[in-house]
Amino acid sequence: MLKIIFCLKGGILKMEVSVHGKNVEGAIRAFRKKTQKDGVVKESRQRNNGFEKPSRREKRKREESIIRRRKVRKGETVF
Repeated sequence: MLKIIFCLKGGILKMEVSVHGKNVEGAIRAFRKKTQKDGVVKESRQRNNGFEKPSRREKRKREESIIRRRKVRKGETVF
């Protein structure tokens, strides 16, 4: 079992990826998919980037809300 702990400023996000045999590359691929699906990579890049223009922030939030609404309609879990 390979445990990976990913820390963010707002808190700690724990993700576990299991390694079967010597398939470490597969576990790393699974970890990447999980982080992309949860939006961890995108959020950490935004936090590290620093300043965001107000107009771009409004546009990003609008687009995120549209995506959230689509997911709700599909029946996917949204946090």
